[in-house]
Amino acid sequence: MGKWLYTLAAVAFGVKMVFLPHPVPESPLGIVAAVVNDSGIPNAVSAIILRNRLYDTVWEVVVFTIAIMGVNVLMANEQPLRRVVQLTDSPSVVLAQLGATIAALVGVELALRGHLSPGGGFAAGVAGGTAIGLIAMTSPPQLLQRIYQRWHVSTWEKLAVLGFIILALATLWGWQLPRGELGALVSGGLIPVLNALVAVKVTLGSWAMLLVFIRYRGLL
Repeated sequence: MGKWLYTLAAVAFGVKMVFLPHPVPESPLGIVAAVVNDSGIPNAVSAIILRNRLYDTVWEVVVFTIAIMGVNVLMANEQPLRRVVQLTDSPSVVLAQLGATIAALVGVELALRGHLSPGGGFAAGVAGGTAIGLIAMTSPPQLLQRIYQRWHVSTWEKLAVLGFIILALATLWGWQLPRGELGALVSGGLIPVLNALVAVKVTLGSWAMLLVFIRYRGLL
């Protein structure tokens, strides 16, 4: 008897999930318009990530930070490669450097204007990390390591994470900058600042992971 009850319950649940429509309180366009109106920026996705679901985004940044730490721990007992082979032929070097330039410019654009057009901090960080990766393919690893240490990139990465968490908590507690005019570069309160901090964090974190992988695994 119990098996039949469980079976009927499973069938009823399946029918409900497949055939009965899910009630929608209002039209999707109305929801998007409300998000844009409340946030003061035209990019509703950035508004949701950095405002409506900011708590989730904070933990995504924390998870990415833990992933970087995990890479260092994973490679702690490895032996560095004695020789890392880079791309040396002229066509590959030119294409890699050109691609790095384009990726870096795209990253800056997405970081500064991601709240006005498709893009945002995470996409900007991926573009920045791609630029660094392309440079790493054509440059001696010691050069990138020296630049990383000279400019204290690890410290700037940690400051970006700390700044993001502090401003995110301030936002969650209700503190906000003026929203400004819809469509203006300075608009959306703290959203552009959070975008820029995420972009810096992801770019510098990608740099750190690239250095570790290249040192112990080479370019492959």
